[in-house]
Amino acid sequence: MLQALRNRLQSQGEQVGWLDANTQTPVDFDPAWTAVLMDDAHAFNADQQQTAFNWFVNAQTQQIAVLAAGVLPPADLKLRDDLRTRLGWGHVFALHALNEPERRAVLRASAHSRGLVLSDEVMDFMLTRFSRDLGSLMALLNLMDGYALQTQRAITIPLIKTMMDNM
Repeated sequence: MLQALRNRLQSQGEQVGWLDANTQTPVDFDPAWTAVLMDDAHAFNADQQQTAFNWFVNAQTQQIAVLAAGVLPPADLKLRDDLRTRLGWGHVFALHALNEPERRAVLRASAHSRGLVLSDEVMDFMLTRFSRDLGSLMALLNLMDGYALQTQRAITIPLIKTMMDNM
């Protein structure tokens, strides 16, 4: 869940602490980190929980942002008590996958902010022929925007097909 944020921060030259359920040998806390990111906290083993607690305490001392993600709210996670309660100290948000009308609204708003118009036919084409997760759809919109600018054409189904043939 937090991988995109990690990539974004690192692409901007920021150093971040990263811990997820796949991290076998976590590094020691580094006060030079911009943020501490803990993904899949619900699946942390005992060693990862110890590392997460250590990082959390050190980050709070250094006033470094801590972001954690899991499948349940912190209060419901089966973690050691000291970690679970600390993860619940800050803001807790429940995120849900967007339904189709919400995805369409987000795509239209993003296209509109770029000065683009997505017809219903183009939207239907995107949603039936490409991955439906919002990250993939936004990446596709970004590609279409760049290709449309490059070719000086409006975004249409033929433009999308040509773009895909040329990739």
